[in-house]
Amino acid sequence: MLKMENPGLTRRGFAGAAATRTLATMAPAAVAGASGGGGITPTASGKQDPFWPNGARLAISISLMFEGGGQPISGAGGALPEPIKPGFPDHATNAFFEYGMNEGIPRALDLFDKHDIKVTSFMIGKAIEKYPDLAREIVRRGHEPGAHGTTWSASYDMPREQEKAFIRESADTIHQITGVQPIGWNAYFMRNSVHISETLQELGFLYSIDEPSRDEPFIIPVRGRDFAMVPYTIHMNDMVFPFQGYDPQAHEQALRDEFDQLYEEAGTRRRMMVIGMHDRLSGHANRIRALDRFFTYAKSHEGIWFARKEEIARWALSQR
Repeated sequence: MLKMENPGLTRRGFAGAAATRTLATMAPAAVAGASGGGGITPTASGKQDPFWPNGARLAISISLMFEGGGQPISGAGGALPEPIKPGFPDHATNAFFEYGMNEGIPRALDLFDKHDIKVTSFMIGKAIEKYPDLAREIVRRGHEPGAHGTTWSASYDMPREQEKAFIRESADTIHQITGVQPIGWNAYFMRNSVHISETLQELGFLYSIDEPSRDEPFIIPVRGRDFAMVPYTIHMNDMVFPFQGYDPQAHEQALRDEFDQLYEEAGTRRRMMVIGMHDRLSGHANRIRALDRFFTYAKSHEGIWFARKEEIARWALSQR
């Protein structure tokens, strides 16, 4: 059950009431100023590892995409293999997106609470305008909000100032609704313009995740200043496992194999495991069960740090 300060809102009724009710008692978490250390499974020796804070051996970074409500009303794309004719509203696909708001995100939040895990949720501006209470609840529980665009659409082909306005608007919407100014950016399908690093730096962002080239954070110079890249994932993204032919055992085994290999490598170098979750995909009941078992498995190992991406970015920047 979604843990709300207002007991009158159930998980099912929560998202539906978002447009008309305000949870005045919700206070945004102090996400932007947090530093590493929370939720680390300690090592038996207590030895300080040089790669991560507080003796952590392996960092696990989870992205939770908040997209439902920000997609185009027609041609949104989704689980249905038969496309609808152009110009017609795709009611079935849009209802599929709403599942993430009604069921998926609340269920994921309860799972994170169960395991004392904090994540980063990349939010679309129009989506959280439609479901503001849900966005505030994510932050209230200690998770980080990140910017994901004004709408669920590409911006890489926009003129530079238009792309900048698109990103600024999404960040401002997050700040207005949650009380937290986002410092992390994720583009639509990771596709950005050639000016993106300078634009993000000008807007006050500290990091981007649109980079799948490494299993660790790294720093790029932007106009003589450091900018952090906190890599995203494609192969550990739930979109790799579509509904047709989905095998939950294979998904769980892939998570375990990824973890085991990186945990082994983490003895000699900085390693980070990345998991991509979408509100309308990973929030389904059977997928939550698979993630539940994986989190239990991961936390049975010493030195595991489930970290928000801003924590990882700040650590990388401070330990250059």
